[in-house]
Amino acid sequence: MSLKLYTKQPWKTLCLAYKVSAVLLVRVPAWSITYLFTRPRPTWSWRHAMMVALIRHLSSLLVVIGKLGHRPDYRAIEPDAEGIWIGGAPHFITAELKIWSAVGDVTSIHIPGYWYAKKGLSPRPTAPVGPDRRVFLFLHGGGLVELVDDAPYALAVEYRLSSSYPFAEEHPFPTALLDALAGYNYLVGVMRYRSSNTIVVGDSAGGNIVLALTRYLVENEGTAKVSLPGPPGHLLSSPSVDLSSSHLMPGSSALTHNMDILEDSYGDLRHILYRSFTYVGPFGFGMASCNRYISPASLSLLMRARFNNFPPTFVTAGGAERLLDSIRTLRDRMVKDMGEAFATYYEAEDAIHNYLVFLRHPSRAATLTAVRKWLT
Repeated sequence: MSLKLYTKQPWKTLCLAYKVSAVLLVRVPAWSITYLFTRPRPTWSWRHAMMVALIRHLSSLLVVIGKLGHRPDYRAIEPDAEGIWIGGAPHFITAELKIWSAVGDVTSIHIPGYWYAKKGLSPRPTAPVGPDRRVFLFLHGGGLVELVDDAPYALAVEYRLSSSYPFAEEHPFPTALLDALAGYNYLVGVMRYRSSNTIVVGDSAGGNIVLALTRYLVENEGTAKVSLPGPPGHLLSSPSVDLSSSHLMPGSSALTHNMDILEDSYGDLRHILYRSFTYVGPFGFGMASCNRYISPASLSLLMRARFNNFPPTFVTAGGAERLLDSIRTLRDRMVKDMGEAFATYYEAEDAIHNYLVFLRHPSRAATLTAVRKWLT
């Protein structure tokens, strides 16, 4: 813990030091003994149970204490990274998105993007790329795929994150969608990747934005303003697809899967309302229940989220994660509209939320094998 952090935020630093010490000196020894005899899930090893408990508890500390130190954001490119500036795409804003942008007082701006390359290649591709080259667009979804020979590059978009009190109230819906649209336009319009070779990847909240991006392109395809064809496919890992409280009910995964890495606030109505208000901003909580771009898996009777004309989609979920019920609802709706041949669902038994980002997670290898098969 740096002296700089203590000097700027002494009370927060002392609180964090106390809580971390309590975890290391009290909780960790208690977990280590308890998990020798019983574990949250029968398939979990002692080591895996310890890792999940530690991550879950440290995550809950950050919820209470708030962010510490420097975190990458949209205002600057990180040093020592293959960063580029992605130009805004205000010329693609039309229909409902134009209205929502005006109400939210947001517009499309230039944002950072970061290139990732397959080992042995140059750090970034050179435009125009070859016509047979595929590429991945990452929306905080880097854990879901491994770069392959015909798709050796990926561009990660540093989209703007929503925030509200006690922080600055900024970047409500549809800010992240505008940034995703700019990233997609950069690959297709600037780098000259074919839209049919641009696969969009997202995990957790990023999965929500992937679906919103494709919905916008599909619903406005062929219009004068939107000349971009949609992507050929999605890869979604533990997508957050219901920002309302419709899946929060007795016996639901949000309440019963309390050993997931998503801490207890994800099963608390007050925190769900806070996160929803942060994202929807001036639109109000009702928008989270009935808007197909925000909560496509909402159980509200007002929700009319269809998936006709959507591209093939691969969705992963953990059998022990809090978002499981909402992801299954998404799966059912996609299968109904697209058919099982185009909506592939992979549920890893007893796996936690977004398990693919953990390199040693026991379900990761089998899932990536299934993803590679789907890609080919």
